[in-house]
Amino acid sequence: MTDSMTIEVAYALPDRQLIRAVTVPEGTTASEAVILSGIEGEFEELTLGDSPKLGIFGKAIKGDRVLKPGERVEIYRALKVDPKEVRKRRAAEAKERRAEG
Repeated sequence: MTDSMTIEVAYALPDRQLIRAVTVPEGTTASEAVILSGIEGEFEELTLGDSPKLGIFGKAIKGDRVLKPGERVEIYRALKVDPKEVRKRRAAEAKERRAEG
């Protein structure tokens, strides 16, 4: 008999979030837990594909990471804007304002 453990799988949108507790067999990977949670069926816009961006308590992980009891797997959304580009744009705007006086 395989021992089991409880973990959580989380996904959030700006206006809605879901954290689902799931009992999985020991040795389950993060990707397997996401699939077992059925969370993809709760959000139209969520398509996991081959390699979703995942994390545990805010730290990025690979999908093949074996989970420990009590961990929370987070599914990350794609960024709409590259943070580097936003910083570059702000720096350029600040430079312009300084030049103007």
